Amino acid sequence: MPVNLSAPVAQDLHPVAGLRIGVAEAGVRKAGRKDLTVLLLDEGAAVAGVFTQNRFCAAPVQVCREHLAAGRGVRALVVNTGNANAGTGAEGLARARATCAALAEQLGVEATQVLPFSTGVIMEQLPVERITAALPAALADAQPTHWARAAEGIMTTDTVPKAASRQLQIGGRPVRITGIAKGAGMIRPNMATMLGFIATDACIAPQLLQPLVRELADASFNRITIDGDTSTNDCFMLVATQRAGHAPIESLDSEAGRQLKAALQEVAQQLAQAIVRDGEGATKFITVRVEGGRDAEECRRVAYAIAHSPLVKTAFYASDPNLGRILAAVGYAGIDDLDQGGIDLYLDDVHVAVQGGRHPDYREEDGQRVMQQSEITVRVLLGRGNAADTVWTCDLSLDYVRINADYRS
Repeated sequence: MPVNLSAPVAQDLHPVAGLRIGVAEAGVRKAGRKDLTVLLLDEGAAVAGVFTQNRFCAAPVQVCREHLAAGRGVRALVVNTGNANAGTGAEGLARARATCAALAEQLGVEATQVLPFSTGVIMEQLPVERITAALPAALADAQPTHWARAAEGIMTTDTVPKAASRQLQIGGRPVRITGIAKGAGMIRPNMATMLGFIATDACIAPQLLQPLVRELADASFNRITIDGDTSTNDCFMLVATQRAGHAPIESLDSEAGRQLKAALQEVAQQLAQAIVRDGEGATKFITVRVEGGRDAEECRRVAYAIAHSPLVKTAFYASDPNLGRILAAVGYAGIDDLDQGGIDLYLDDVHVAVQGGRHPDYREEDGQRVMQQSEITVRVLLGRGNAADTVWTCDLSLDYVRINADYRS
């Protein structure tokens, strides 16, 4: 069961003007499940994205990059689950391009105006004929309100769909933001998430979208880890349909730019945290906050050392306050001149370690009380400066092993 996470309510997800969503059953891997999603954009929408830094990236990632670079104006996104189309060589690229061409033909646009996305099993060829056969059903299903269906349609090992929505006012006009994401395992994105899509009807200069999507990823999806593995297929896309009717945002530093960015960041962080809450086998949601670093980068390095550690994560699963494991992770995070005598450690409200040693008032029963909670904050003070950063993770349970051992069966 996910940690304090429930499925989205369809009526709570705002439709975004200029965007329609259709979902169908293509039988990509298993029959009787939603596994094909199309997002259809009106002409004039702006699209930007960030992709996995895994050098063994999937065919759809490569094709997405090519099509965005072509600059023809994106009119559709097509997403399949059940098959990652990764580790599939030249044939995989051909099949990703064939998917784009098939949808483009039905829409009357160019193939380079379609972006493909895939998630699922690696090193199996994409059954493109099943996808193309189901495209008419997905197109017939397309409605502005189908965000919840899309959130379900992009799932793999997720136990619940993930979606978030906000509405704000810019220049006296309502602006809507809605996003979906999927991911539960193989999560250490190093760019974004397994798959994430956020759309807004805000009017924003298209050249601002690429720096904005990178900034959003860095504040959200680049702050999560479940198991430390970076997927071959990670993509995070931002769409602005330009339909809200307010004066165009020409700078992210303007009042309207800051408003929009803050609301988009709220949605991105909610989606990123939902992925952790639904981590494969997760029973606890853990916030790792590192303060007092010389810069944010070294704070992130320490936070990820803690969040990646199997020993730390299994201790949280067992509610075992074996907190020396956290200090050990701090020590091997790669800060060569770290002074252990300057380190303090807190577990929620419990002061565990002071100046590198056990706090004289710390009692193991206090640590165990916190460890038994479903939501826990680990706070480390490095005593080196004023920088800080945060990472979100989960525990590592017996179910994680079972899910991944049985993934292909």
